[in-house]
Amino acid sequence: MSTITASYNVTPNEPTPNVSLWLSESDQVARWSHTSTIYIYKENQTQNALERMRDSLSKILVHYHPLAGRLTWLEGGKVALNCNGKGVTLIEAESQKTMDDYGDFAPSEKLKNELIPPVDYSQPIEELPLLLVQLTRFKKGSSNNNNNNQLGLAIGVAFCHVLCDGLAAIRFINAWAKLTRGEVLDSIEMFPFLDRTIMNSTYPPRAPRFDHPELKPLPLKLGTTDTIEEQKKEKTAVILRLTSQQVEKLKKKTNDERPQKEGITKTLRPYSRYEVIASHIWRCASKARELEDLQPTVVRVSADIRNRLNPPLPRNYFGNALAVALTPKCHTKELITNPLSHGAQKIREAIELLNDEYIRSQLDFIRCHEQLDRIRASYLDQGEPKNAPFYGNPNLTIVSWMSMPVYEADFGWGKPGYFGPGAVYPDGKAYIIRSSDEDGSLVVSAHLQTTHKELFKKFFYEDI
Repeated sequence: MSTITASYNVTPNEPTPNVSLWLSESDQVARWSHTSTIYIYKENQTQNALERMRDSLSKILVHYHPLAGRLTWLEGGKVALNCNGKGVTLIEAESQKTMDDYGDFAPSEKLKNELIPPVDYSQPIEELPLLLVQLTRFKKGSSNNNNNNQLGLAIGVAFCHVLCDGLAAIRFINAWAKLTRGEVLDSIEMFPFLDRTIMNSTYPPRAPRFDHPELKPLPLKLGTTDTIEEQKKEKTAVILRLTSQQVEKLKKKTNDERPQKEGITKTLRPYSRYEVIASHIWRCASKARELEDLQPTVVRVSADIRNRLNPPLPRNYFGNALAVALTPKCHTKELITNPLSHGAQKIREAIELLNDEYIRSQLDFIRCHEQLDRIRASYLDQGEPKNAPFYGNPNLTIVSWMSMPVYEADFGWGKPGYFGPGAVYPDGKAYIIRSSDEDGSLVVSAHLQTTHKELFKKFFYEDI
C-alpha cells in the first residue's frame, strides 16, 4: 500500500502560447487514455527530490507546453489539443513495502494502484491532465534497523498517448531529468519540434494506395464470430529476461536455420534481434494458447517513422511518429513446425512494408475515416469497449523499446535499475526492452490471458 503525502498541479513558469495545436492522423488514432511506465531507482540520496523535480518541471514545461494543455472532443471521435497551460500533476507518496516486496515489477493491478499516478476518468476529458507523475519512496528493508530511512524509489509516469509516442515521451523525461540534476540542455533532441503540420503533406485527403489490413479486424479465433469473450478473459503480465548469450543463441539458430535459396543464404542480411525475438514470442504464444493447427494468426509491428518518411521528420519531432504493419497470415501449425526463421521472415516482411509511400497511404486511410473509434485503440485501463479494435488471441502486437534511451533518466540519484510498462495492457501486447545492465541482455514484458501465462514462460525458455 502507498500513501500520497503531497500532490501538486505544476504549470509552466513562463507564459506560453494559448493556442489549439493541430493533431496528425498518427496522433488521432492513438489511445486517448494514458500509457503508464515505471522507473525504479536503488539509490537513497534523494533529499528534496520532489522540490527539485517540481521546480525543473515548471521550467521544462515552457518548452513542452502542450503537455500542460487539455484535450477536447470533436466530431467523429477526433480530439483537439488546447494549449491552455492548465498544468500537469506531480504526486509524492510513501510505500509501506520494501523494493524487494515488488519482485520483478511485473505490471499488475496492485503495482498500478500503488506506484502509478491515478487518473480519474469520471471527469470530462477537458479536465484530465495529459501528464501525471508519482514519486514513491520504498520502505527500508528489514535488515536495517533504521526505519526512518527509505531505500530506493519509483517514478511512475502516466502519459496521454495522443500527445506523443514513446520516443518523444522518453526524450521529455530525459530532458526533465537533466534539468533536475542542475545541467544545461545541450542536445537538439531535448528541445521539442512542435509543429505537427509537417505530417499534413497530402491535404486534401487522397484515396489510400494500399488496403491496410493492419487497421481492419484481425483474424478471429476459430469457432468465434467476434472478440467479446476473448476480451473478457483475465489478463496478466509476465517479465522474462534474456541474457546476451541467450539472445545470441536465438539469433544464431534463426540465421543458421534459414532455408537455402540457390546457395545465396550467406549473402542475405542476417535477421535482427527484433525479428528473432518477435518470432520467438509469436511461436511461444501460439503454443501456449493451444490454438488449432489451421488457426490463422498475425503480428502487428510498429515503427518510428521519423527517418522512414521522405523528407524525414526532424529528430526532435514531438508527437506520434508511428506507423503499424501486419505480417502475412500464417497457420499455427505452420509457425510452430517450421524453423524460427519462418516467423522472422514474416516479421521482416511487415517491417519492410513501412516505406514513405505505405506510411502516407496509411495516414490517408485514417484521414478518410469519419468515425475514428472504429480503428483507434481507444480502450481505457478498466477494459475495452465493444467497438474498439482487439489485437489479442490469436494475434499479437510486439513493440521494440530496445533503441530508446530509457536509462538516461538520471534525476540526480543515479540511473534507473529497471524500466518497463506500469500497467497490464490488453491480451497479446509484448514489449522488448534493453536491460539496465547494458550488456546486450533484454527484458520481455508480455501481456497475455492468465491461463496462458505458465505455458508461455515454459516454452519461452525451453525453446531457446
